[in-house]
Amino acid sequence: MSIEANKELVKRFYEAIERLEFDALSNMVHEDFVFYPQVDTPFPGVAGLVESEKKSFEAFESFQFPVVTLIAEGDKVAAYMYFEGKNHCAESLGIPPTGRDIRISLLHMLTIKDGKIVEKRAHFDMGDVKRQLTA
Repeated sequence: MSIEANKELVKRFYEAIERLEFDALSNMVHEDFVFYPQVDTPFPGVAGLVESEKKSFEAFESFQFPVVTLIAEGDKVAAYMYFEGKNHCAESLGIPPTGRDIRISLLHMLTIKDGKIVEKRAHFDMGDVKRQLTA
């Protein structure tokens, strides 16, 4: 795939997540897909991704997850975005519901193999999330 095709795949991937269309993800991820929300914490397969991500999204009554910038080279796509959650309504990171809003920046590195996403590595400041939910 071309660099532009890789970027388009990643854009569609995040659009599906933002719409909570988790079934659509299975068409975009490789059978060997692994999600690392933290350095050494793997969640294998689409089911692992959904399990991990769904908890964050369900903790807020509404959220936005827009991609701000995509940068690609070879089989890698870096995605910078932010997560803006409204009304913390369910436990998140062990923190009971607070009704607070959060806005955090995220940087993800995705690897493409055979036209599908085979790996997603996330970077965000968990301390910032906790601070916003408990401050």
